Amino acid sequence: MIRHGGKILSDQLVKLGVARVFSVPGESFLAALDGLYDSGIPNIVCRQEGGAAMMAEAYGKMTGQPGVCFVTRGPGATNAAAGVHIAMQDSTPMVLFVGQIDNHHTDRETFQEIDYKAVFGGLAKWVAQVNDTDRLPEYIGRAFRVAMSGRPGPVVLALPENMLSGSADVPDLTMPALPAPILSSDTIQSVMHALSQAERPLIVAGGPHWNTQAQADLQAFSETQQVPVAVAFRRQDYIDNHHANYAGDLNVGINPKLAQRVRDADFLLLLGTRFGDIETQGYTLVDPANPQKTIVHIHADADEIGRVYTPNIGITATAPAALKQLAQTAPAGDWANWTTAARADYEAWITPQESPGALKQEAVIKHLSQALPDDAIITNGAGNYAAWLHRYFVYRQHGTQLAPTSGSMGYGFPAAISASLNHPDRTVVCLAGDGCFQMTCNEMSTAVQHRAKPIVIVMNNGRYGTIRMHQEKHYPGRVSGTALANPDFAALARAYGGHGEVVTKSEDFPAAFDRAQASGTLAVIECQVDEEALTTGATLSAVRAAAMKD
Repeated sequence: MIRHGGKILSDQLVKLGVARVFSVPGESFLAALDGLYDSGIPNIVCRQEGGAAMMAEAYGKMTGQPGVCFVTRGPGATNAAAGVHIAMQDSTPMVLFVGQIDNHHTDRETFQEIDYKAVFGGLAKWVAQVNDTDRLPEYIGRAFRVAMSGRPGPVVLALPENMLSGSADVPDLTMPALPAPILSSDTIQSVMHALSQAERPLIVAGGPHWNTQAQADLQAFSETQQVPVAVAFRRQDYIDNHHANYAGDLNVGINPKLAQRVRDADFLLLLGTRFGDIETQGYTLVDPANPQKTIVHIHADADEIGRVYTPNIGITATAPAALKQLAQTAPAGDWANWTTAARADYEAWITPQESPGALKQEAVIKHLSQALPDDAIITNGAGNYAAWLHRYFVYRQHGTQLAPTSGSMGYGFPAAISASLNHPDRTVVCLAGDGCFQMTCNEMSTAVQHRAKPIVIVMNNGRYGTIRMHQEKHYPGRVSGTALANPDFAALARAYGGHGEVVTKSEDFPAAFDRAQASGTLAVIECQVDEEALTTGATLSAVRAAAMKD
């Protein structure tokens, strides 16, 4: 059957089970848009390519299948680069299709021409250009396989407009189902023997591939072994935080007692995590040159094992596949006291520490943690406001946290839109700072158009808080480039057709949130935060005074 390239592409996406795509349209891929017209795949049209790519990345996080994004050449592609970077650092499967110039005019610096291999080569797992219409299924199939294989990540495919508008007679391909790896009994025994020799073991869970069953298996394994579990940065939903063996998360503002526990541990079981600089506080908690502890590293990509820390035992497998077998093992030792102490440290850490001002972020987060249903999805981007969320929100089930381990600002709101579209029956809450929200708040138009209904809580302190914190630590009192002139966020939400209101006192927040939920549409609650509330543990004045004293 003769089809034009856009139709071949869309038919292949249907065959691969793509549920929706995110895009900002461009004349460079009109044939692809035409193919999508009658494909049955919803096309979520966005307002800026960065937002579109972040929505696609969030879809990949939620489903474990590649999020698909279409953008035009040149500025469209470079705008989308932020989402590609998030997908790479967060190990999220994603395929970015980029419209490209007519390939007969390559290397003439044609209008909006870019060498995509050069631009995205360091950002993506694989970058390619499809020059022949009849090879579209081949390239698309490979793109999806690469995005899903080993350590998942983003793939970029450039689509010359003459190739897309050309025609070919080529069959669609079918992706084979790959069986989950099964670890040998010797491998499992080697892990358990190493664990049995430990006095202070610690499990660190993170990385991709996790699901509800993996959460259950992790909890069962930790219960049988009575070993504490810490989670990697922004992977707090990998275990029920109410679980007696949960010890907290290895984030930027880590619990000092958990940090010390990582130092003191003589055995680390790293499940799926890359165990990078955030988890190790800039590689200071564990010395890469001399770890002084037994390390067992389980990761789906062999290239990640030993990248920084050389393990005593390295196993190439997904964390869920390994846990399925580890959950069946017999107890290897007695670490109940060590685990109970780790849990006590966590519970003390999440006891609210009062911050200054009439609206206290810890009160807002505690209310959300107690009032939201277990399956509510919480999203955020980057900024000091997120420290309150990480410290005080108690996650219960897998699939409820969407946050960039890459630390990208502006992520939370596009991710919330994507989550609301994917789970229209669930409550979706985006926590954002005033600076973070303004990176992508234009996507409110996207949310209203496609009937997404996330609730956005904007913590407005009139500044880029994280940078101000570092400024005060290193150059106290010398404020430059961190103050923000902000709009009326509630009025802005109403202008887009959503619900909006402003809260200035903690006691007014619960009723405001109830009204936002009842609105049944996009909602923004602007929380006006005291300038002194710089971190969960220190005021602006205290940070400045300490720096001046030093």
